[in-house]
Amino acid sequence: MPPLPARRRVAVVGTGAIVSGSHLPALRAHSDRTELVAAVDVDQDRLDRFRELAGGDVAGYTSMAAMLDAVRPDLVLIGTPPSLHRAQTVAALKAGAWVLCEKPLALSLAEYDEIAAAEEASGAYASVVFQHRYGSGAVHARELIASGALGAPRVAHCQTTWHRDAAYYAVPWRGKWSTEGGGPTMGHGIHQYDLLLHLLGPWTEIRAMAARLVHDTESEDVSTALVRFENGALATVVNSVLSPDEVSRIRIDCADATVELTHLYGHRNEDWVYTPAPHVPSERAEAWRTPATDVPSSHTAQLGALLDAYDNGVRPPTSGTEARATLEFAAALYKAAFTGDPVHAGEIGPGDPFYPAMHGDHPHWAPKERA
Repeated sequence: MPPLPARRRVAVVGTGAIVSGSHLPALRAHSDRTELVAAVDVDQDRLDRFRELAGGDVAGYTSMAAMLDAVRPDLVLIGTPPSLHRAQTVAALKAGAWVLCEKPLALSLAEYDEIAAAEEASGAYASVVFQHRYGSGAVHARELIASGALGAPRVAHCQTTWHRDAAYYAVPWRGKWSTEGGGPTMGHGIHQYDLLLHLLGPWTEIRAMAARLVHDTESEDVSTALVRFENGALATVVNSVLSPDEVSRIRIDCADATVELTHLYGHRNEDWVYTPAPHVPSERAEAWRTPATDVPSSHTAQLGALLDAYDNGVRPPTSGTEARATLEFAAALYKAAFTGDPVHAGEIGPGDPFYPAMHGDHPHWAPKERA
């Protein structure tokens, strides 16, 4: 019997709510495969509280550079504000550590390509947290759609309609292009449309609108998009922080069935519903039922997949071209919204104003008036 893989030495950077509430439980769930050895936070009091919560012999640092130099971890989990993600991810990669970073991994395609260059130079990998891909319901749905079991995808809807008040935007880095990268398109809806892209595959064209209807922010508080996919399917995407009745939803109408996911911040098998077309026999529809084993979408599930990749020495999921494709979708949505023109996959690159920044250096935010 082959020996079990060694436990991976893990450091966390940022010790706020997302790390304490999601990454720490994930590490505990995989305690046979990981060892939390260090934590970094510029706030000493918050760092001390986290170390007490984590228990064990977790070294504390107020400098990421000092931690990397002293500890040399195998894996770094990053849960800091978005504007820090690129530099911290690149630093960890240069130190030879793999990275699992909260979304967005970068604030622009240009920043993402810096991370890709650091990956290539170091041989380590950086993944972004898109935990909704990893629930058993999502895995099952993707297998059914990809295999053609539900027939050809035709129409889809992707909805992230949440509510955030003025107090939420009182946090200094929120609602600003330079520190958050955008509004709900980047910070909220990205989880849902990442899952939509995961289920339907590559997109080819997007048309969009965005607006600031309520909040006094630099970035939008709502965006909508029409999307054409390579397989011919057409979709609508809505990202909002103005919606009192909060819901996250994906619906895909295929030739032989409709598959629907309705949840808020995470899903289980019971949140997925399959409705067969009238011509589909019941025994065929019975085979679409979600699997008996229920794996909730979570940081725990994603961390397990990353550790599997680490043990096998292969690129982890939601890294590389997979992760870049989701960020490209965000950039294309903004470009379509701010220019009023359709945007095609692959057109945003160096020299395009939407490559270094999601706002595309748009002077007055609102779409330019047509002549």
